[in-house]
Amino acid sequence: MGTGLYLYGIFPTPGPQQLEAQGLDKQPVHTHVLDGFTFLYSEAQQERYLASRRNLLDHEKVLEQAMHTGHRTLLPLQFGLIVEDWRTVTEQLTATQGPKLEQLFQKLDGRREVGVKIFWDAEAEVQALLAQDEQLRSERDRLEGKSLSMDEVIRIGQAIEQAVEARKQSIIQVFRSTLNPLASSALENDPLTEAMIYNAAYLIAWDDEAAFSEKVEALDLQFEGRLRIRYNNFTAPYNFAQLAN
Repeated sequence: MGTGLYLYGIFPTPGPQQLEAQGLDKQPVHTHVLDGFTFLYSEAQQERYLASRRNLLDHEKVLEQAMHTGHRTLLPLQFGLIVEDWRTVTEQLTATQGPKLEQLFQKLDGRREVGVKIFWDAEAEVQALLAQDEQLRSERDRLEGKSLSMDEVIRIGQAIEQAVEARKQSIIQVFRSTLNPLASSALENDPLTEAMIYNAAYLIAWDDEAAFSEKVEALDLQFEGRLRIRYNNFTAPYNFAQLAN
């Protein structure tokens, strides 16, 4: 027996009439029109869903299937949202946030989210820096000696760290200046790993993805294998579907 309604996302009406999709716990996915919005949901089989890889993928797959069927304007809801009944949705969301939901639909209409993550080899960057900067290299070589004070060791270490940071920022600036003009909105998130130096999401016109992809490929060539770029050309627009307070 279900324990409530598991919500995946919201469409402007009419939204999809039916979807051949399975949601969490292999439950059939349905749509429900409420207060001028179309909700994507399935019957919740648990009181709370763990954010396991499988559950997260099942959630994402439902959203992507809906978008692939042509219903591109979609407000994805965060994983794990279970409500008791539709009256709860009215009270907690549509009655209070209706105008903001409409504004978000206008922002997302005809657009899609893509993502770019950049990784580098920090040690290789340090070596390349020292090969190019003779003064810094000689400073670093002084660290091999035994007579340096702690202040000198710290100063040389900071000089190398600042130079590496400058290399990183120069790479990031190239990506910003190349890709940001193609997007109606861009959002930079925190890097997820030590090797990741940039993590950005872009909201672009749906039909501009091929041109955007070409720019990403050109950047990959420009840096000649120095970077590893992960490009996601199709995802539900989580980064641009946040309700403002």
